[in-house]
Amino acid sequence: MTMVPVLVLAAVAGLPAGEQAPIAFRDLVYEHRYSKDDLHEYTPAGGADLERWIDMVTVNVYRKATDGEGLAEVANQVLGAYRANQAVVVRTDSVPRTAHAEAEHLIVVLFPRKAFIEAAFARLRLEGGRGVSIVYSHRIYGTKAGDAMSRWLRENGPAIEKELMGMPALPVVPK
Repeated sequence: MTMVPVLVLAAVAGLPAGEQAPIAFRDLVYEHRYSKDDLHEYTPAGGADLERWIDMVTVNVYRKATDGEGLAEVANQVLGAYRANQAVVVRTDSVPRTAHAEAEHLIVVLFPRKAFIEAAFARLRLEGGRGVSIVYSHRIYGTKAGDAMSRWLRENGPAIEKELMGMPALPVVPK
């Protein structure tokens, strides 16, 4: 299987039609597990059970977002959807537009649930003329996972944000 860096997720020679190339993030290979329309989910080897995963990378394509204003609108919609799903907003940030690039957006949330707590780090930017997000999510299972998640966030959160926001490009799935 061909491994593709997280910054390129285009059609890869040698892959069967419709199959997504694996991606790499945080020194792990994430294999394609599921796609529906413009949503694509990846988990590490051994993490094929989408009901009980620990780490996941999700790529979303927002075809209607073709400029900075459209991307800002998408970022606000994503944040609204997170809030509607009882997310606790940990942090939001935007990288201002420059002469060479449109603004980018970061959303970090927690989803506390009965059986687990999930942290999600979403970066949104324009890539290839359309809005794209890459979301790294981590789950800790158990009915009292809050303390463990707090420790995990202290130990890992800043590094995840830095790596996510430092990627020179986001994955772009085939059209």
